[in-house]
Amino acid sequence: MKRPLPKYVYRHRDRYGTERLYYRPPNGGSTRLPDDPQSEAFAEAHRRLAEGAEHRPATKSFAPPPPQNTLESIWRQYERSREFRALEKSTQRVRQLVIEKCLKEPIRPDASETFGDCPVNMLTAKAIKVLRDRKADFPNAANGRLKAIRQMLSWAIEAEVDDDLTYNIARDVRNLKVMGDGFHSWTLDEVEQFERTHPLGSRARLAFALLLYTGQRRSDMVTFGRQHVRDGWLFFTQFKGRKRNPIRMQIPIVPELQKVIDASPCGDLTFLMTDYGKPFTSNGFGNKMRQWCDEARLPDCSAHGLRKAAASRLAELGCTDAEIMAITGHTTRKEVDRYTKGARQRALAENVLRRVEQASE
Repeated sequence: MKRPLPKYVYRHRDRYGTERLYYRPPNGGSTRLPDDPQSEAFAEAHRRLAEGAEHRPATKSFAPPPPQNTLESIWRQYERSREFRALEKSTQRVRQLVIEKCLKEPIRPDASETFGDCPVNMLTAKAIKVLRDRKADFPNAANGRLKAIRQMLSWAIEAEVDDDLTYNIARDVRNLKVMGDGFHSWTLDEVEQFERTHPLGSRARLAFALLLYTGQRRSDMVTFGRQHVRDGWLFFTQFKGRKRNPIRMQIPIVPELQKVIDASPCGDLTFLMTDYGKPFTSNGFGNKMRQWCDEARLPDCSAHGLRKAAASRLAELGCTDAEIMAITGHTTRKEVDRYTKGARQRALAENVLRRVEQASE
């Protein structure tokens, strides 16, 4: 049986099985000691380290709390709140990165004070606008800053964490206008080009069909498996917002999709599997879909673009907003219109063309 070691001395066995001795006082630090605890060299080294530790001031392993009544203090409380912890882990991470980046920025280019030092009672819409406009070249990122700050201040007002905070000043700052239509919606030619590159029976074709014929996000598609199928229908709860506002879906498996599933190698838990026989993560699948699109020479196409194409296709078939929402899971007509306005415009123009031709006849 090994003899007990002196105070603050610990044994450590390295990866080669060799045992080492270290002195680790509560004040921090770690110092290697001679390997033989019975030797005079060990006793002398331990004595010198112990005497030094007694006179060394204790150091804190944590940062001091931020001053009260500042944006930094509001953020630290929000970060620990139940509302913040109820968010998806990915949402928590993004919001944390956005807010902490804003709080660390100087209030002016040459200033030592940061936005985190800003007292709540001195917070103005102009200050929020400065944070927004520093990302003006990237409107989505700028609007993401506004959204995160609004959410934090909204929680702080409801929780009454500061008597000086009674109005959400971030609501007075408008979002920047985002140019363009967002994700590119696949055209019929692009669909055919992808199918020529990735034939029936390939994983790429299976993923493509699951996205196009269900109209779902990649975060849902990667979870689909035989356990979700009953009598030719898919039953699932959408991943987005599943904790706060779950949307339960029932959508039919159309014959085109069933044909692809039957011809494809599918896993036990999910239809789509990685090279290692495991289900995809949402981000991992996004990277793989990028690879498949690049192989088909479709640099503008993406997984989300297929969701947009699915909604446009339904609109071209004459489906109403309510019918499209029943498939895609959108909760407002505004969201659907953003996906389908191009298809509806074309359909209306074709109606006009038919009427002109009939009048000419």
